[in-house]
Amino acid sequence: MGLKPSQYQAIMRDYEQRQLKNHDILTRHYEEVYKQLPEFKSLDDSISILSVQYGRKLLNGDDKAVDSLKEELAILRSSKKELLRSGGFPDDYLDPVYDCKDCKDTGYIDNKKCHCFKKAVIGILYEQSNLNQILEQENFNTFSLDYYSDNYIDKKTGRSSRQTMQDALKVCHDFVDNFGAGTSNLFLYGDVGVGKTFLSNCIAKELMDREFSVLYFSASKFFSILAKNTFDKNNIDAQNMYEYIFDCDLLIIDDLGTEFTNTFVASQFFTCINERLLSRKSTIISTNLSLDTLADLYTERSFSRITSNYTMLKLIGDDIRIKKKLKIREDHSCYTEQKEI
Repeated sequence: MGLKPSQYQAIMRDYEQRQLKNHDILTRHYEEVYKQLPEFKSLDDSISILSVQYGRKLLNGDDKAVDSLKEELAILRSSKKELLRSGGFPDDYLDPVYDCKDCKDTGYIDNKKCHCFKKAVIGILYEQSNLNQILEQENFNTFSLDYYSDNYIDKKTGRSSRQTMQDALKVCHDFVDNFGAGTSNLFLYGDVGVGKTFLSNCIAKELMDREFSVLYFSASKFFSILAKNTFDKNNIDAQNMYEYIFDCDLLIIDDLGTEFTNTFVASQFFTCINERLLSRKSTIISTNLSLDTLADLYTERSFSRITSNYTMLKLIGDDIRIKKKLKIREDHSCYTEQKEI
């Protein structure tokens, strides 16, 4: 699932619109300053005239013209700055305006895609995957503790399913609230249907709403992309996606262990989590696997990286998917009975 030419062109048109918008803002700033400080325009005109005059001297072979120009321009610019302050304007009021100062709203830095460009691509990929619709249904606002029982007790900890999820929910909220201030990672594990994917989606939506770049993959899709990047050098989409996997603010790998696991998968998994740790990028991993099985399948090195650098959240409880289906049937049954009455 790569970027189509039309989508690339749409992103570049957005950059053009940003440039036009910010040019208009800067033009209004100049008009405001010129209106309030007429002498400011005189200084600008003097700089323009001076530059032309010294340009002619340079063409005529006057080597000293550059030094003289620098001195006179420095005096005029200093006068402009003092005049701007006297009018109550900030020092940077007439500086160029950019949405992204890193690439100056071009999308590229030294012929490489800027982080803002990559974020735009990830947003498009989310729309293609229909994940936006899922996040509208699965987020912190729609999360309910009603599916977690006080009677379901973990024999090892003595804590109920509800207590465990309350604690996990707090950790997830803290993860979002502190995101960007440091590097944090989450490892969600437990039985099928206890809310691991739902919690990942809750976090994804919050961070996307805060304009962080978030990339979500099922484990099988994730390793498929890594394989294509390694073995199919002509697959540009896979190469681009590989780049996004390492650069995005948050990477989510869902259902680890559902893919076909071999030495290649184990090696690629270690490389990914290790590189993201080194570059201080956050990752969330969810799995139905036990910790012992995780170590067996993905090597002790990966297991060590995860247990040392991730917050481990074990979720327990009944299968919520089954509970929801039973509730829908029950509600439908009650509705049918009422109609018959």
